[in-house]
Amino acid sequence: MTRHKDQPAAPPLKPIVEIAASIGLAEDDLETYGRYKAKVRLEAIHRFQRRPDASLILVSAMTPTPAGEGKTTVSIGLAQALAKLGKATIAALREPSMGPVFGMKGGATGGGLSRVHPVDDINLHFTNDFHAVESAHNLLSTMVDNSVYHDNPLNIDPRKITWRRVLDMNDRFLRDIVIGLGGSINGVPRETGFDIVPSSEIMAILCLSRSYAELKEKIRKILVGFTRDDRPVVAGDLKVEGAVTALLKYALLPNLVQTTENVPAIVHGGPFANIAQGTNSIMGTDLALRLADYVVTEAGFGFDLGAEKFFDIVAPYGNLNPRIVVLVATVRALKYHAGVARADLDRSNPRAAVLGMANLRKHYQTIDKFRIPCVVALNRFPSDTDEEIRAVVKAAENEGMNIAPCDIFRLGGEGGLELAEKTVAILNRSPGGFRPLYDWNLPVEDKIFTVASEIYGAVSIDYQPLARRNLDLINRYGFDKLPVCIAKTQQSLSDNPNLLGLPRDFIVTVREIKIASGAGFLIPITGEILRMPGLSKMPAAYNIDIDDEGNISGVSSPGEITPLT
Repeated sequence: MTRHKDQPAAPPLKPIVEIAASIGLAEDDLETYGRYKAKVRLEAIHRFQRRPDASLILVSAMTPTPAGEGKTTVSIGLAQALAKLGKATIAALREPSMGPVFGMKGGATGGGLSRVHPVDDINLHFTNDFHAVESAHNLLSTMVDNSVYHDNPLNIDPRKITWRRVLDMNDRFLRDIVIGLGGSINGVPRETGFDIVPSSEIMAILCLSRSYAELKEKIRKILVGFTRDDRPVVAGDLKVEGAVTALLKYALLPNLVQTTENVPAIVHGGPFANIAQGTNSIMGTDLALRLADYVVTEAGFGFDLGAEKFFDIVAPYGNLNPRIVVLVATVRALKYHAGVARADLDRSNPRAAVLGMANLRKHYQTIDKFRIPCVVALNRFPSDTDEEIRAVVKAAENEGMNIAPCDIFRLGGEGGLELAEKTVAILNRSPGGFRPLYDWNLPVEDKIFTVASEIYGAVSIDYQPLARRNLDLINRYGFDKLPVCIAKTQQSLSDNPNLLGLPRDFIVTVREIKIASGAGFLIPITGEILRMPGLSKMPAAYNIDIDDEGNISGVSSPGEITPLT
C-alpha cells in the first residue's frame, strides 16, 4: 500500500515527553513505555483541576455498515482540526481489542492522516492493559472454582456460577465449554465458557473507576454466582478484591500518545458498545478535561449503543457534561441503508444516498432527547462523488440539520476545518443542559422499554423465561436501581441485524439480564447477540506479518490509504 497521490506527508512523531510538555506534564509525571507512549501517574492527575469551561465533544455515528464509517478517524481528525484553529485539544479514545484486529475489522487506530501513534503498538499489546484485565478477571474465576473445590465454605451452587472466563481473541469454540474433567483432583465438572476481554466486567469497572480505592470497592461488589438457596455471592465473600486490584495497578493509569499531527491523545480502556458501555475510561476523559479546553471522545458503534450508554451510564458516574454530539455519516452508509448492495456502493447514486437518510434522521432526532446539539460529519470516502456529497448536504440542510463534509482521512486536520469551525460555533451559542434519558429509580422493565422505544423505536419488549427469572432475582436483592446497559446488535436499530434503515413496529426480545453489580449496571441481552465473537472465513490475521528487522505489516501503517474492502 502507498500514500494517496493527493495526500500530504505526515510530520514525524515527537518523543512522548515533548507531547506531555505541551499539555503541562513533566517527564517525572510519566511512566514511559519506549519513546512514543507513556502512562500518566496518579499524583500528576491530581495536581490539576478540571477546567470549568472545557468542552467535551462526543463523536458517535449512524448505524454502522460493513463498509465502515470511519468514526475513530473522524474523532482524531476533528481533534487535529481544532488544534489547527488554535484550540488546546486532546483526543480521548478507547484501546483496540486484538479480537477485531486479527478478525474482520483489523486495526482500530484511525486511518490516513488521522491516526493515533504508534499504530502497531496500540493495536498489539500497547501498554498491556488488556492483558492485565484478562489476568485479573481470570484470577477471580480461578478463586471461585477453588473455593468450590476446597469444601465450598460459601455453599456456592456450581450450576449457578455466573462468572465466566475471558480471552482477548475471537474464538467461537470457547463460547460454551465444560471444565473440571479428569477426576476429582481436577475440580468439579461444570458448564461455563469464555467471553472476549472487552465484555469483561473488570474492563467496565476499570473504565468507571478513578482511584485504587474505588476500583477495589467495585471489584468487591462483583456478583460471581449464587448459593444453593439462591443467595448472591460476590467477590468480597472470597476475600480476593485486593489481589484482583493489584493486577490492575498500572492498567488504571491513562495512556498518553499522539496523533499523526502531534496532537496529544489519551487512549485508555476498551469496552465494546454492543455488549458493554463502549467508551474510554472516565479517568482518561477526566485527565483530558484537566489539561485541555476541547476534549474529543468517542462512543462505539451507532448512537443507539455507545452514545446512549455514555449519556445514561458513563456521564452520570463520571460527572461528565458533554456539550455536543458529532454524528458521523458517509455516503456509502446512506446508500447501504437505502438497500444498495455492498458491491455497488462505489457507483455514484445521489438518489439512494438521500433515500438512506431515514436512519441518519432517526439518530439526529434521538440526540435531541438528551437536550444536546448535534452536527453531522459527512466523512468522505475516495469513491464519493461531488454530486452525492452536494445532494446529501442539501437534503440535510433542508431538514434543519447541522452538517459539514470532511476529508479527514486524506487531508488530516486540514480536511476537518469546516467541521471544527461549525462545532465551535455551535458550542459558543449553546448554553448546554445535557440530561440522561431516564431516572435510575424507575423499575427495570421501564428503563429497558424507555431505551428500546425512545432510542431504537421498538413497540414492546418480549422477556424470555430466563430473563423473567433474572428480573425476580434483581428485584429480590436490590439490584433494580442500577441503569441498564443493553447488549444489542450494532447492525440495526432493532435487535435483528437484517433490519436496515429505519425499522418500524418491531419487538425487542430480552433473552436474559446479567447483573454487573461491580460495574454498577444491568445487562439485558437481546436478540442473538454474542459476548464472544468468532473469526470470519478470511480473518485479518492472514494479512499480518513481521520481517527479520521486526517491522510489522498488515495491521495499519502511518500515512497509508487502506483500500476499501
